[in-house]
Amino acid sequence: MSSETAADQGQRGAEASGPGESDPTADQGLRGAEASGAGGSDPAADQGLRGAEASGVGGSDPALDGAGRHTVPISRWVDLGVPVHYVDHGGPAGGPLLVLVHGLGGSLVNWAALAPLLTDTCRVLALDLLGFGHTQAGTHLTTVNANQQMLHRFLRELAGGAPVILVGNSMGGMITILQATRHPESVSAVVLIDPALPVKVGSQPDALVSASFGMYAVPHLGRAMLRARRRVRTPEQLAMDVLRLCCVDPMRVPADVREQLLELAHARGGYPDIDEQFLGAARSLISMLTRRASYRATMKAIRVPVLLLHGEKDRLVNIGAARAAARANPSWRFDVAPDVGHVPMLEVPDWTAGRILEWMAADVPSAAGQAGSRRDIDQK
Repeated sequence: MSSETAADQGQRGAEASGPGESDPTADQGLRGAEASGAGGSDPAADQGLRGAEASGVGGSDPALDGAGRHTVPISRWVDLGVPVHYVDHGGPAGGPLLVLVHGLGGSLVNWAALAPLLTDTCRVLALDLLGFGHTQAGTHLTTVNANQQMLHRFLRELAGGAPVILVGNSMGGMITILQATRHPESVSAVVLIDPALPVKVGSQPDALVSASFGMYAVPHLGRAMLRARRRVRTPEQLAMDVLRLCCVDPMRVPADVREQLLELAHARGGYPDIDEQFLGAARSLISMLTRRASYRATMKAIRVPVLLLHGEKDRLVNIGAARAAARANPSWRFDVAPDVGHVPMLEVPDWTAGRILEWMAADVPSAAGQAGSRRDIDQK
């Protein structure tokens, strides 16, 4: 897959969002470990455990079994005012800690194909944001800001104050950017995979995406649209609609990971208020993107190494938006995945993992020095 420099970039926007399980434009993914039957796990049972320790994993199996299938990590929960669902994919206790943050309408299963490719050298955690996956928001807000604040508490609880490498896709990329600038001491490096970016004339998203986000912005219209979809499509069909929107070829997603996505979609069909929670997140995302100058200034304020990866044929976040962001931030490393959509970590996980590991070796000097702090975390 090709690599681009900051010189060729341009821009995009509605893109920002990413598929929602109930709607073709939301941001993908859903989760899988949890969907697996972990959904029946008692949130209170594991709550309050520090992730590294809670997992019981110090060194860890890659999540691929002998048949090459992606195994489902054990569901874990931490009490952050609401039970937050996460998984520990394992990895060496002394390795750098990566925390994976999914996008709008997605879940931690979005990372199921990528995570096992990183655990030879890195410790990898993934969480479900408020209102997504198995993290039910209850009365809590599901906005971008609310989820960034929850992520900050998650990092304090599970990393014990040690800086981590944050990896964010779509809306999760925006949340990652906010965390890195609001709490720079908590982040040692940033990976942005098709992040939410401001729209620029000439780099608008797909017409379907633009129309859907226009409806999300109108409360009654957005609610009616989501309900109408649920009346005529099963949760599993809606999940496949999302994959078709987000991928150039959804069949590139490993078959067992697709199964996890469908299982989670089915489980979430019984959760209350999922449309309202999705719309709350979507509207806050739209609001953030309309403040273009402020958001661009926030991106420029990141002071740690940044890797920007983007699918060439992303229908939600136009490749032009990523090129413009890279051009405005020449210190970032920028790579483009040819013939790939909004979720390279699902569609081309080997390419994505290769780019991340190469960048870490070349541009993240702190990664090697994190071994001591990671061991300390495991002992807490």
